[in-house]
Amino acid sequence: MTAHSPDRGRQFRSGQPNTGFWARLAAAPFHRALDRIDAGLEQGAIEAWLPDGSYRILGGRGPGPVCEVEVKSWRALVRLSRDGSVGWYQAWAAGEWSSPDPVPLFDLFMRNAVTLGSAARARGLSRWTKRLRHWLRDNSPGRARKNIAFHYDLGNDFYAEWLDETMTYSSALFQEPISADEELAYAQLNKVRALLDRLELKPDQHLLEIGCGWGTLADIAADEYGANVTALTLSEEQREHALDLNRCNVAAGRVRVQLRDYREVREQYDAIASVEMVEAVGQRWWPTYLETIARALKPGGRAAIQYIAIDDALFEDYAASADFIQTYIFPGGMLISESRFRRIVEAAGLAWTDQRDFGLHYAETLKRWRERFDAAASEGRLPAGFDLGFVNLWRYYLMYCEGGFRGGGIRVAQVTLVKGR
Repeated sequence: MTAHSPDRGRQFRSGQPNTGFWARLAAAPFHRALDRIDAGLEQGAIEAWLPDGSYRILGGRGPGPVCEVEVKSWRALVRLSRDGSVGWYQAWAAGEWSSPDPVPLFDLFMRNAVTLGSAARARGLSRWTKRLRHWLRDNSPGRARKNIAFHYDLGNDFYAEWLDETMTYSSALFQEPISADEELAYAQLNKVRALLDRLELKPDQHLLEIGCGWGTLADIAADEYGANVTALTLSEEQREHALDLNRCNVAAGRVRVQLRDYREVREQYDAIASVEMVEAVGQRWWPTYLETIARALKPGGRAAIQYIAIDDALFEDYAASADFIQTYIFPGGMLISESRFRRIVEAAGLAWTDQRDFGLHYAETLKRWRERFDAAASEGRLPAGFDLGFVNLWRYYLMYCEGGFRGGGIRVAQVTLVKGR
């Protein structure tokens, strides 16, 4: 078992709220900042209680979520105006704003992202600084393993407390209409089988999985579809769990779990599966990722991909800086622009077929994860070493992502890529 530091998760808390003279100076135009937010809210509304004791409704001109926010310090608006989503998180961590339920607020910001424009994005020197920092954490062959370890090597015991028993850390696929009665584990297995069904696997064919997580897909592919699986990961913790889960198939030579970068693949396979891996690749490496898939597929082979995309209308501004997720949660990560990504797919000689979007399923998945995480935290079941700052950060992350999917600006999909014969 991998040994852990007594202060686990400290890497997520390296950026602390930055206050002082410049923050006080920037707080002066806060009324204009509220006016800009108000003007940009075409859907939904914010009921805001402000530091001077006043109450104000922002938006309210069209249907959408209604959220309650208490702004306890004008500094929160300064952070939002200067640092976008990063500053808004820092303000929350500093106790400068609160809400009984932040998810509708994140939903509202996402569904109004185009009309809000720069009102809720990093700007000026802060924007360029964040972009530079993100660039320095690029997923080059020499850096990718560090970026993956930052997030995924927090410990299998940590993830086991709030993921379901399948240890699947990607969007589930629920029966529709989505029901609270459906078990998360069932919906996760439904997602895995839906992806594998796309591959039209025959017994004893060879499947490459790029980004195998904790090994559930490899296990099902070998047991239920009769495939021989080579599963790749850069996480030592994930590899340890995947080897244990697949130990019978590993012993029989049906499953191989390798600590290996996808760029090192030179063999050919009948099929390829990759679930929410491309978000860890980065825009610079999209062509390499897709060229690897095209090269590794035998003629006529199929690749099934599950990916997270951001609205094309938002991508340029999103890519020009680094948001809360990239800064605190997934270093080097980037959601894809579907149109840009698809052009690279087709340039690599792959046909884009049978796309299925299911963004609200991810919102439900994240809600379930947060409920389980909150229960584990309140019952003291999280492993030792995670302090309150980390626990609060992780809860914010789950709420932030849920709101993003509910707002529709980000979505999850499965697609089949087919190589010509």
